[in-house]
Amino acid sequence: MNFEQIIYEVQNRIALITLNRPDQLNAWTIAMKDEIIQALGMAETDDNVRVVVVTGAGRAYCAGADLSSGGFNVRSDGNGQREVHRDTAGQATLTMYDMKKPIIAAINGPAVGVGITMTLAMDIRIAADNVSKMGFVFNRRGIVPEGCSTYFLPRIVGISLASELIMTGRIFSSEEALEMGLVSQIVPPEDLMKTVMGLAGDIAENTSAISAALARQMLWKGLGDDHPMPSHIRESQGLDYMMTGQDCLEGVTSFLEKRPARFSMKPSTDMPDFYPWWEPRAFIL
Repeated sequence: MNFEQIIYEVQNRIALITLNRPDQLNAWTIAMKDEIIQALGMAETDDNVRVVVVTGAGRAYCAGADLSSGGFNVRSDGNGQREVHRDTAGQATLTMYDMKKPIIAAINGPAVGVGITMTLAMDIRIAADNVSKMGFVFNRRGIVPEGCSTYFLPRIVGISLASELIMTGRIFSSEEALEMGLVSQIVPPEDLMKTVMGLAGDIAENTSAISAALARQMLWKGLGDDHPMPSHIRESQGLDYMMTGQDCLEGVTSFLEKRPARFSMKPSTDMPDFYPWWEPRAFIL
């Protein structure tokens, strides 16, 4: 499918989404949000896709909202009674949050505002080591954080550091992002896509799609639990289901036979009855 502001391609079971407004440093627009959500939906329903990678065209990842296009928010009918403003970045990250497929951010250049908040709902963030501009700059623009970043950021870097980054709105580098745990790796720019696609390929080739889907949501949905018991219950359900399935048999057999596994279970048809175990949340103001 042809998009106007992103590129979507599937290669080796990896869906690559490239933000594609390089002359505008891939600045965020409502149209870009719509296309990203559509591309994520395509990846989610395609059993040939095991991992999603998101990066930017040109020298930037995403320099923030395109203020000339009204990229901050969009009006929609929230509860059938009045119009409310929906944060467009939050619509994208909420889509990512409920997905079955792992998502990796390949941060190739400046990632400011929505450029960094959109990555927080992704599972892994890897950045080029020469990225000098990252930042949650909202307070410096007279607005508030978006992209559900006040939920995700404290869970990634801790409440104290999250407060510092958001309250000051300061710019920091990928090297500092590594030190604070915001990204898991920094690599030379020429090695970024090779590193990210290698990691994505490792997941695609060597893990069960069902295992990855269940584990991803066990991690994300467990962040709000007030006790380990819900995790114990979900893990017990997952183990009970998977240990009687073809992927577990194949995983054990391939290990004993010292050969690559050939997992056959598909997210489109083979998810357990207890998935999803959470109630969908409506946007009601």
